[in-house]
Amino acid sequence: MQDDIKENDGNLLGEPDQPSPDKKDGVKWQKPRLTRRTLMKCCLVKWILSSTSPQGPDSSDSDLELSTVRHQPEGLEQLQAVTKFTKKELQSLYRGFKNECPSGLVDEETFKLIYSQFFPQGDATMYAHFLFNAFDQERSGAIRFEDFVIGLSILLRGTVHEKLKWAFNLYDINKDGYITKEEMLAIMKSIYDMMGRYTYPMLRDDAPIEHVERFFQKMDRNHDGVVTIDEFLETCQKDENIMRSMQLFENVI
Repeated sequence: MQDDIKENDGNLLGEPDQPSPDKKDGVKWQKPRLTRRTLMKCCLVKWILSSTSPQGPDSSDSDLELSTVRHQPEGLEQLQAVTKFTKKELQSLYRGFKNECPSGLVDEETFKLIYSQFFPQGDATMYAHFLFNAFDQERSGAIRFEDFVIGLSILLRGTVHEKLKWAFNLYDINKDGYITKEEMLAIMKSIYDMMGRYTYPMLRDDAPIEHVERFFQKMDRNHDGVVTIDEFLETCQKDENIMRSMQLFENVI
């Protein structure tokens, strides 16, 4: 039985220089279209819309159909213009956001609560902290609906380039414009901690360190000990397997 258990290295960015497992000869991989069903796999979306559905977050797709509501944020048209959500989706997201956060702001403790509910088998504290800081562009300690939904739009419906820029911002913990090996390891370890030790396939203890070393070697092109946004974008966009694996961010958002 033990021989049948495969280990998962916990890597979210794919394996550099490795061929894509499902790539067919002569066929370029295309990113699958993000359907409404996929949208509902996002923890943050499920958290918001669960408060607007009497069935709760585990309702069927028909129960979770985004419906027109009367709640509306200021500048809904502007938000529709700068995001890839429809008017109905924005209205439903706003209704749920206001139900959960009547003040119109979401704080870090709320993020920690959300992810502890969706990942009870692990410790989501640090990942929720890092994710919150990535959304909190103004470093104010609170996120407005507008900033929240713009970030969600990038993560769920943005281009690969937009997602990579957002991922860089997540890894750049101190927001100095560079990613250090320590920062990348902290993010990878926080995801590993959140996923828990009882996942299948099993996660190796040394997986985060191994992958950070491998990726840093590949990304730090001038060997100065840090990765710039240009190095990050260039490396990732040249590696089809990394680009595909950006979808995996949707599993932990």
